Order: sequence, then C-alpha cells, then structure tokens
Amino acid sequence: MTEFDIVDAAAIRDGRATDAYFERTETALETAGKNPHVVAEVTADQFPDGEFETFAGLKDAVALLEGSPIDVHAIPEGRLFDGGPVMRIEGSYLSFARAETSLLGFLSHASGIATAALDCRVAAPESQMLSFGARHVHPAMTATVERSALVAGFDGFSHVAAGDLIGREASGTMPHALAICFGRGEQEAAWRAFDEGVDESVPRIALCDTYSDEVDEVLRAVETLGDRLDGVRLDTTGSRRGDFRHIIREVQWELDARGHPDIDVYVSGGLGPADLRELRDVVDGFGVGGYVSNAEPVDFALDIVAVDGDPAAKRGKLSGAKAVYRTADGAHAVGLAERSGPAGAEPLMEPVIRDGEVVNESAFDLDAATERTLADAEAVEYGRSN
Repeated sequence: MTEFDIVDAAAIRDGRATDAYFERTETALETAGKNPHVVAEVTADQFPDGEFETFAGLKDAVALLEGSPIDVHAIPEGRLFDGGPVMRIEGSYLSFARAETSLLGFLSHASGIATAALDCRVAAPESQMLSFGARHVHPAMTATVERSALVAGFDGFSHVAAGDLIGREASGTMPHALAICFGRGEQEAAWRAFDEGVDESVPRIALCDTYSDEVDEVLRAVETLGDRLDGVRLDTTGSRRGDFRHIIREVQWELDARGHPDIDVYVSGGLGPADLRELRDVVDGFGVGGYVSNAEPVDFALDIVAVDGDPAAKRGKLSGAKAVYRTADGAHAVGLAERSGPAGAEPLMEPVIRDGEVVNESAFDLDAATERTLADAEAVEYGRSN
C-alpha cells in the first residue's frame, strides 16, 4: 500500500494497472494454447468528421510498450487528427494485451488536455499563455497536464514538480494569500517582501485585486516598486469582476497617464477561449486553469483489426490495417495501409517501435511536437471560424 492513492510506475510497467478482464483473457488464451498474431489500432472516430483533436501522450505510451516484442506505428505527437487510427500495434496478442488500459489512459487524457490547450492558443495566438490548472487535478496527473499544454503551444506552466519531470522551470509570482498574510491595507508590504526576497530572475508581477479596486492597487504597486515592477496580474473573481475588459482598459489608461505604458497586464481566473478572444487585444498574457486541466479525455478505443493476416473487427469497426494522411488541402484521410494514399498526401503514421526497440524518439520530442501542433493547426485552419 502506498501513502497516497496513486498507482505507481511499477504497477503500470508490470501490467497490474489493467482491467480485470484482460487478466482473465490471458488465462483463457493460455489455457487454450492460443496466441494469434494481430494488428490492433487505437482510434477515436472511424471516418474523418472535420472535428480535429490534438494527439498527445505518445511519450508515456512508448515507455509502456518499449521492450515488448511488437512493432508500433503512430502519428507523431502534436499532429491533429479527426478520424482513423493514431496508433497501430502488431505482434502476438498476449505480448501487449494487458497494456491496453494504461495505453488508452495515457493517450486519451493527454490528447484531451492538449486539444483544450490548443483551443486557447489559437484564440489568442500573440499572447503569452501559461497553464495554471494543476490545482484542479490529482497531483499524479500534473506533469501530463503541463506537458500537454506545452505540446499545444503554451509558453509555460505553474507546477514545480511537473517542471522537474518535464525539464522546464515552472512560472508564477504570487497568490492572494501573500497579501492576506500581511493584512488589509498592507499590500505594499507584501509586494515589497516579494521584491526583497524572491530571486532576481523572477519577474516582478504584482497581483493587484486582493482588497480594493484594481486601478487603486495597480497604481499603489507602481508607487511601491517603481521601475522594478514588470507587470501586474488581475485575478478578480467573477462575482466581483463586472465588465472585465473595461476594468483592464481603465488600468492601462491610468498606467499610461502616469508614464508607465510599458508595464504588462496579465489576467487569470476561470478563463476560456471566448474570454481570450474578447481580451487578447488589451492584455499581454493569460493564465488559464480549469478549461485546460479539466478537459474531457478523447474517447480512444483499441481494436483488433487483423488476425493472422486476415482482416477482422467487431461490429461497427473497420477491419484491416489502415494508414492516415494529411491531404494537400489540409484535410485528413483514411485508407487501407496496403493501398496507395491520395495523390500528393502526406502519410502521418511513422514507426516508433520495432521489435520492442524505440526507433523514433523525434515522434515524441516536446519541442518538435509543439511545432507540429502549430503547423497542423494552421494547415487545417483549426479554430479559424473564431
């Protein structure tokens, strides 16, 4: 038993993080002396429907499947898809059967988060975008949340331990708790303590809506920190916010009137894509929380599509190994893998594991994944109607 309700890495690697019926399927097949060679595919929608989603979670999926005597093809992390498989696994069924539960969890949750993050990224493409949603999920999920947000083009995130795992430094300055600890009317003392105590590499961004009017606190922060103040953040709760756009414009007006037009303004607090579109021309950056971290997972399933070389599938699923393509006009296409794809189309599936050995780490490299996401978003005109 662990101290927290966390299924640890050893349980995932050893196959205990599985549904019970996979253990019983193993027993049944072993009892019957049966272990067919199969092709299985991870798919959300069988045919393209124009509703694109962002593929993420491949790094963990590869770590799970590495070492098994199988071949794996997948679309690289960060590519957008709207039908057909995102991954194909080939090998003896018992070599990966009990990995299905964890595999789908890795891909489903990360892809849902990355898709929600891309909604935000395209809503405010020129703004700084930080992921602030770690507090809404189980601590064991935080690295997945933050990494998936980065895949979609976010500029940073807030969670320290997630940063340790990802290899990126967490961002963030101060919460309301800092000002409250100093007491009402003592906001200046809080900002001053932050400035005097926190490392110089951290931007001096003062939270300016704890006790009084946003304009009042912003101007007091300017007076307190002077030229050391890099920016201000407004995190006003929705029940007190009123016309948030008007408040932000008023803050900027008063900063400009007093000779401080260079002080950046950041906003946070329950924001989603509609808010970002409304405010993107009057702020410098956003902290986005629950919209990204609470995203609905993509409903992936893993299905056998061929057994011992013959097409096979359950009712409602398409048999036979498939290939997926990005067509010249930016659409997504699905076809049988053994046949030629559309003229001029780009095949999206790439080998990532061959006989248990990882052969393509670039398919889940974080920086490359971000580039792919933003390029695909442009190619398919993701969110263009907004």
